[in-house]
Parts: sequence; structure tokens; C-alpha cells
Amino acid sequence: MSNSKDNVTHDFGPTGSVLEQMDLHNKNLENIGVEILPIHTGGTVHAKRIPGFFRSLKWALASVWLIFFIGPYLRWNGHQALLFDLESRQFHIFNLTILPQDIWMLTLVLLFCSMLLAASTTVGGRLWCGYACFQTVWTDVFTWVEEKIEGQPNKRIKLEKAPMSLNKFLIKLKKHAVWLLLGFLTGFTFVAYFVDVIDLWSRLFHFEWSLMETGIIAFLGLATYFFAGILREQTCIGFCPYARIQGAMIDTQTELPTYDIERGEPRGRLKRVKPGEEAPKLGDCIDCNLCVAVCPTGVDIRYGQQFGCITCGLCIDACDSVMEKLKKPKGLIRYASLAEFGGEKLPALWKRPRVIVYGSIMFIALGTLLWGALNMASIDVKALHERSPLYVQMSNGSIQNKWTVKVVNKGNNPMKAEITASGPEDLTFKTGGVLNIQPGNVGAMTLYVQIPKKTLTDASTPIVIKVVDLNNPLVFEEYKSNFIGPKVH
Repeated sequence: MSNSKDNVTHDFGPTGSVLEQMDLHNKNLENIGVEILPIHTGGTVHAKRIPGFFRSLKWALASVWLIFFIGPYLRWNGHQALLFDLESRQFHIFNLTILPQDIWMLTLVLLFCSMLLAASTTVGGRLWCGYACFQTVWTDVFTWVEEKIEGQPNKRIKLEKAPMSLNKFLIKLKKHAVWLLLGFLTGFTFVAYFVDVIDLWSRLFHFEWSLMETGIIAFLGLATYFFAGILREQTCIGFCPYARIQGAMIDTQTELPTYDIERGEPRGRLKRVKPGEEAPKLGDCIDCNLCVAVCPTGVDIRYGQQFGCITCGLCIDACDSVMEKLKKPKGLIRYASLAEFGGEKLPALWKRPRVIVYGSIMFIALGTLLWGALNMASIDVKALHERSPLYVQMSNGSIQNKWTVKVVNKGNNPMKAEITASGPEDLTFKTGGVLNIQPGNVGAMTLYVQIPKKTLTDASTPIVIKVVDLNNPLVFEEYKSNFIGPKVH
């Protein structure tokens, strides 16, 4: 077997006529399992599944979504570890409680994710679409269920075209029942992040769900069933906005699944030739259409990058499997960039301008997020100074200021908050006692601070308001403020 990019030929053997060699080669193709498949011509895409590196990678990354289904059942200190309690305005993430005051952290999470999406697209195209998008993953699971119930693609297509019968009805009923169950579990799990999952299951069997809970679960369940089971790849092609904008996020250095035209063309299936006639000079592509058959969106990658390609790499697995059986070099379809085919040498990732910009923003967002999470106190204090009047002169000659101190209990246990003030040596203060604050709640108390007028050397004197949890003295927060007095002449 020989292969030259300038003059591509198939060498079928050292001896025998061309006709005998053609017959022998076609028999060998059947023996080694190379299947010549028709090109997808429209209708529902029934993608063929074959093993390979990218298929394994796809399943491995998709399995991360199992965390979505497991998350509500994790427990921490007697409560649900992941619970977004909208009614109480508290987000519980294990030992961390996030209140509305910390919503800035959500902004950083969204910023990091958006930059990660942009960076991954710049480097490898629609990697999110191909490997991790919930639509892609759920569709993959739904079609896997379909394959287990209805069989391989050819059998499914035959069943689809067959007239309705009792056997067809029962097969379809079984498939759609499993799909609806998966849709229900998806909607139920989503709601379980906002309501205690054990309580939600308990109320299910007593028919005690609220109208909102029932509506959300039904809507999400039917939406999952429709988009992942019925609409499938049309969701990516016709509805997803990311598919529309991804063309502006790639450049000539972006590596995408690409067909090597120079090596593969002219492609064609082997045909019998008469003795004495010259065998056709063909490229490495034998036009088996397996790359099209495995594509979840029905794209023929041999015609170049197309709108429907989600860069999942399954066509690479298909082509490599054929090349391996034909004992030809792999990589006829491979991840490559336009710059590579143009003979350019790609710079390292950390030297590409877009990657540098996206990576820098990601690093800043992630660093700030980690700093905020590690330094998040379980208590938050705000002291509002009385504005009218700014100060009052007492009968004993002291100047008095008034604050309204608001304390937020961001922990998971009740708090006994004691409020004190410190500053000049002869400062005195008065409060209404100890604040009892439940987890996630806010308590407020008035603080009076007096300083003798003779002690004040400026119109503004720094003081510190300190709040300590008497149940746990290690939990405290200090708030810096200014004591306002008359101007000193």
C-alpha cells in the first residue's frame, strides 16, 4: 500500500489482475468490518455509536452531570448541603451561607464561566456544545435509551417507516415512558435545589405539592422530553444562540475537526475494472460515509466547517477506525486549524492574544471569588450614623452620637450579638442589651456613644464598633466609623 499526497493511488496487492485485486479488496473490507453507509438525507438523525477516544471523552465529561442529580441528597450538619432557599433569601453550600449581600460572588461566577466558554471556543471551537452542554448530554442519553429499546440506526429507521402495529406501539410506548421518566427526574431534581428534597419526596406521595412546584416540575419535565427526545439536534441548529455567534469567536488558529482534502481526495468507492484497465487514482477516503453516520447533527465534515458541527470529534473516531482497518495512517479527519493547513506554525496557547485576555479575566475573577469565599465572615455589620442631628450636647458637657447597628447572622447557628464601641480613653457607650439573631436573619439595635467635649480635638474622631457572638467569641466583626462633634477652634 502506498500513499502520496501528489499522486494518490490504491495498491491492492503484489500479484493478480486488477479485477481479482478489486474483488479481494472488497471482500477484505467486509471481513474487517468496514461498512459502506448511505449519506443522511433528512428527517430524524439516528447517529451510529462506535467506540473511540472522543466517544469515551464525551461520556466521561457527560458523567459530570451526575452531580446535578446527586447534589440535593448530600447532607451537611443536619441540613441539605446544597439548598437555595429563596423564601429565606439564603444559599447554603455546605458550611457556606450566601445571603443577598454576597450576590457579587454570583457575578464573578458568571464572569468566569463566560470567559471559560470564550477561551475554550477560541482554542477548540464549540467544545462546550460537543461535550458538556446539557442539551447535548441529555440528547445523548435519550438516544442511548432509544438504541437499547429500538435497536441500531438501520433498525430504528425501518421501524419508523413501518405502519403502526401493536408491536410498534408497545416499543414506542416503552421508549416514551422512559423518556418521560427522565424528564420528570430532571424537573424534580431542579426543584429539589430550592426545597428540601426529603420533604419534596414525602409531599409527592401525599399529593401535597404546591401549584408552583407542580407547574415547574411538569414544565421542565416536558421541556426535557421535547428538546432532548423529539427536537434533538434541531435545538442546537435552530434555537441555540451560541451556535449563531460561535463563528465570531474562532480564528485561523482555532483547532476544529477538519477533513484533510489534500490527502483524502479524490474520494470514491472501489469499482470493478476490466482486465488491462488502469485502476482509478483515489485518495484515502473510501466514501464509506461512516463519519456522517456517527455525527449527532448529520453533518458531512468532508464539505468543511458547517453550522451544525458541534466539534464533538466523533467523526474522527469513525474515520480513524476505518483507516486502522485499512492499515492507513490515522488523521484523515483530525483536530486542526486553518493556519496548520496553510503551513504556519501555531504559537503556544499562552502566547495567543485572545487566550491571554480571556485567561487574565478568568484568573482575576477566580482569584477574587476564592478570596471572597475564604474570607467570608459568618457575621456582617453595618452601622448607620444618625444624620439629624449629627450630635447632641448633653447636660454634663459630653457630646453624644447615635448609630443604628444592623447585624446579619450569616452562619448556620443562632447568634447572641453583643455590641461595644472603643476609641478615646474616656469614651462611654450604651446599648439595649444583647441581640438574639436566628441564622440568615438581621437584627438591629441603637448604639449611643458619648465623649467629653474637652477630649475632642477634631470635628471627626475615629471609633470602632465591635460586634461579638457570645455563643462563639471567635466570631466577631469590627466596623470603623467617625464620631462627629463641634468644630474645635
